[in-house]
Amino acid sequence: MPAVAETELRPIYLLTGGDRPKIRRALERLRSHFGPESIEVLSAESTSGEDAVAAMNSLGLFAGEGGRLVIVEEVDRWKKLDEEAVVRYLADPVTGAVLTLVAGELKGSSLPALCAKVGEVLTFEVPRQRDLPTWVRAQFERLGVQADGEAARALVEIVGDDVSALATEVEKLAAWAGGDPAGRREVEHLAAPAQEASAWAIMDAWGARDLPAALAACQSDLEHGSDPFVVAMRLSSQVTLVRQVQALADDGLGAKDIAKRLRKHEFRVRKALGHADNYTRDELDEAVIRLAALDAALKGDSRLSGELELERAIVELVRTPEPAGRH
Repeated sequence: MPAVAETELRPIYLLTGGDRPKIRRALERLRSHFGPESIEVLSAESTSGEDAVAAMNSLGLFAGEGGRLVIVEEVDRWKKLDEEAVVRYLADPVTGAVLTLVAGELKGSSLPALCAKVGEVLTFEVPRQRDLPTWVRAQFERLGVQADGEAARALVEIVGDDVSALATEVEKLAAWAGGDPAGRREVEHLAAPAQEASAWAIMDAWGARDLPAALAACQSDLEHGSDPFVVAMRLSSQVTLVRQVQALADDGLGAKDIAKRLRKHEFRVRKALGHADNYTRDELDEAVIRLAALDAALKGDSRLSGELELERAIVELVRTPEPAGRH
């Protein structure tokens, strides 16, 4: 399985394929080399090749000494002029800076050959339908959970072939198992169907402040027929829960007591507590206001499409702010 090198980083990486969980883990390995203030995440939908190069050349007010990482999602949207801007940049790249391009599938693009020459191309293909149970077992093993073939097949039967949804369900089951084996019975009892699993994916990505994963989960939701308003309601529900558990935790309550107080499953409370660690109280208050504005936009206050309004809101909700202390 391809992996991002843990030694000296290359000036450019290209991550392609449909296996979003593996792409997300590759991005996490890259992120681990940089401080949060030195990472910028962009989307090719609104970022040209020249914009990406400008981001590489700008160290930023809060950039640390460990270099800079710029991630550009959906570069399969780029045109020839965008790719040419990257070619010019790579003739003299910024020392210590890493440009990471993410794409689903690239046809007729010069980026793979360019990146292979001066950087690294990592391809993460979605396993074939018949190979999905094997892929699921490997995900369980990675998290230290022993799952037999029947358990893996049951998960595919319930969730479907969306690898992002499958990965989310594997993580949920692994957290529940706590290192114990998981069989078909446990999977059938705990696994959520594809649409519900997708809902978990976007909430987890928001909670982890993982913008690429959040946008990918949003796109998956929309492609599976979810209304933007429904996705927004799920996010709003999770933000409300995280605000509640954060306040109760600050009062000294543990996960079990919070679960009893809120009448929520302890697993959901523990997840929310993990999310609360990534957001300040002020940020969560601002998230409520932003989601209220999104609600109004989706109900007719905006001329933009609901899909675009939702994606814009997600970017604003997840993006990493300037460094600040926890309130």
